[in-house]
Amino acid sequence: METIQSKFNLKGKVAIVTGSSKGIGKAIALGLAESGAKVVISSRKQEAVDTVVDEFRAMGFEAIGIQCHIGDPKEREALVARTIEKYGGIDILVNNAAINPYYGPLEGSEEVVFDKIMDVNVKAPWLLSNMVLPSMKKKGAGSIINISSVEGLRPGFGLGLYSATKAALIMLTKNQAKEWGRYGVRANVLCPGLIKTKFSEGLWKDEKLVDRFTKSLPLNRIANPDEMAGMVLLLASDAGSYMTGGVYVADGGYMVSG
Repeated sequence: METIQSKFNLKGKVAIVTGSSKGIGKAIALGLAESGAKVVISSRKQEAVDTVVDEFRAMGFEAIGIQCHIGDPKEREALVARTIEKYGGIDILVNNAAINPYYGPLEGSEEVVFDKIMDVNVKAPWLLSNMVLPSMKKKGAGSIINISSVEGLRPGFGLGLYSATKAALIMLTKNQAKEWGRYGVRANVLCPGLIKTKFSEGLWKDEKLVDRFTKSLPLNRIANPDEMAGMVLLLASDAGSYMTGGVYVADGGYMVSG
């Protein structure tokens, strides 16, 4: 008899995690690897992904590293093609890589910045998901997990363009779920709150800002990257087999705070 615990087992599954050389992406990749998945570590620099692969292999996990700037069409194609060449298919795609090159009012940015952030945060996950779909259809199953943000659910100050891309990613996920469920492919989106990563360093290194922010949170603290891995593991595995089109928040209570 299959147990609930056994449904979290990802042995034999192949997972691509973009932006996984550090931060949330690395924590997610480690969680998937610990559960038995063969993990493809991916980020812009081969040296960075090789370092993570060496770490994972030293712990006894199966991993390969493929350099991929997700805004580059050729590198996206190579990421998917090399994964299939190595492992024969793809079961899990975690679209985690994102950028936020601008902090300030909406009217203060330039068109080129808007195009760049939309390319990486929305267009690239759309295209990568499209590219892994044939492999998932062939298997009759698959899980796409898009990493958005609470900024895609609730407007703040200074992150308007970033928020717009993360809101678009949420709706992209819902449409993926609606259109691809017939193939056995599930799509869900995780919206983290403030996490202590290099990406958000400009925010959490400001002690006054963090103190004010955490006091407004029910859990009274910001998160560590590994606190996002558990939800992704649920969504990636058979334990979440009836979950699709969902928007899941891990934010310490930000969405219910004043």
